[in-house]
Amino acid sequence: MKTFSAKATEVDRKWYVIDAADQILGKVAVEAARLLRGKHKPIFTPHVDTGDHVVIINAEKVRLSGNKETEKIYTSYSGYVGGQKVETPKKVRARRPELLVERAIRGMVPHTRLGRAQLRKLRVYAGAEHEQEAQKPEPYTI
Repeated sequence: MKTFSAKATEVDRKWYVIDAADQILGKVAVEAARLLRGKHKPIFTPHVDTGDHVVIINAEKVRLSGNKETEKIYTSYSGYVGGQKVETPKKVRARRPELLVERAIRGMVPHTRLGRAQLRKLRVYAGAEHEQEAQKPEPYTI
């Protein structure tokens, strides 16, 4: 018996819509990352992009549990003196709400070329409207 290995050209990709309104950020990110990686498919192969396309709507209405809205911090450092930036989810939500969901999902996919390819299949929208109606995405419930 031979080990099955999926080929990128033979993968059948679907489109899913996840409504993040009043959902916990981590739960939305876990399901989106699972769909993007293709772990829900029986043909999952770790080194091949077997995942589906994911559209997340209502990213501005996603919830964080506990006191994370004000106490969690996102840091970035440019490498220069005084180049460290610190932001809370409350500030990020005011500036660009899609970034909260994107950052959470980015940490759950591989940090390689494969992960970047999988993230290109992710689209996050702050409101309820999205531009992928032509692809007829299926609603995905969490």
